[in-house]
Amino acid sequence: MYLKVTMEDVVRIPPEKLGEDLDQVAKELTRATLEGKIGEEGGLTLVASNIQRVGDGRIVHGDGAVYQKVRFDALVFRPSMQEIVDGLVVEVLKFGAFIRFGPLDGLLHISQIMDDRVDVDEENQRLIGKDTKRDLRLGDRVRSRIVTVSLNERNPRESKIGLTMRQPTLGKWDWLKEDREKKMEKAKKA
Repeated sequence: MYLKVTMEDVVRIPPEKLGEDLDQVAKELTRATLEGKIGEEGGLTLVASNIQRVGDGRIVHGDGAVYQKVRFDALVFRPSMQEIVDGLVVEVLKFGAFIRFGPLDGLLHISQIMDDRVDVDEENQRLIGKDTKRDLRLGDRVRSRIVTVSLNERNPRESKIGLTMRQPTLGKWDWLKEDREKKMEKAKKA
């Protein structure tokens, strides 16, 4: 999920910045252009640090700017398939719930919440199991598994990440606690 990696990229230093300290300008432009963006490796760059210019920059004919290669350490958020994530319910809709984990949100479709038919209580923003009466509401902490990942490079907040809780050891934290207590009681009786 979170990785610290060394990366290289190219930043465009506009002509009006050429009289300034190029090391400082390269640092500022690297942070401004790469932080919050999805890179070629498929991860969202959260923080760029230790930024250094590599070699001399190149001038492109007709542009006037310097294209400078930079090397930097980056803190990257990269969601991967089958990864288990803990998150918070941030929105409840009639088709499911959005779960925030790290800097992104994933969709927990109504069919992937539990092994029960689910009713929607839009007024109170909660999803309720028909037989189990378990509910999922705004602010609940959950553990889920990533089942689909489609990152949007142009707008990372619009990335599509699909989640499921229909597997053992996944679900709302309160449900998991209840299940553990029931298993412990059963074990004591046996």
